[in-house]
Amino acid sequence: MKYAISLIFGMFLLMSNTAYGVKTYISNPKPVGEARLEVLFWDIYDAKLIAPDGEFDRSKPFALSLTYLRDFEGENIASRSVDEMRKQGMKNEVKLAKWFEKMRQVFPNVNEGETLTGVVDANRHSHFYFNDEKLGTIEDEEFTQWFFDIWLSEQTSEPKMREQLLGLRN
Repeated sequence: MKYAISLIFGMFLLMSNTAYGVKTYISNPKPVGEARLEVLFWDIYDAKLIAPDGEFDRSKPFALSLTYLRDFEGENIASRSVDEMRKQGMKNEVKLAKWFEKMRQVFPNVNEGETLTGVVDANRHSHFYFNDEKLGTIEDEEFTQWFFDIWLSEQTSEPKMREQLLGLRN
């Protein structure tokens, strides 16, 4: 019972602090859609897209939260992000290397149940949060476009997930 109360309290703190980071940039933030990434037999993470009034408009601030269902090293998250950008069509290896270094510096190792949230502000900068703590900002509009396109572009490697996040499919 004591463990359950601690877990519930910890989840409340996690949700409220992440919400604080989102509310800094998004007025009346509400979920647009949610999805789970599964690869073969493994659950990887639960994703949630958040936007003003729950209405996604790429030209306005929004957030994407990933709650990990497995442990991952931050460097591997950065590397996988670069791989997905390549699949989307990004060919500039110099920029990809620069972005990899920035992500490697920002993304921590994550354990099962921990959340990384990326927030796009009105200036198209990316702000990253880990549970209750701001990790950093990448002030590069092109990076922001390519990074969030991993999930939101029509060229995503996970079209079903995209549809769920955008609220187009249950």
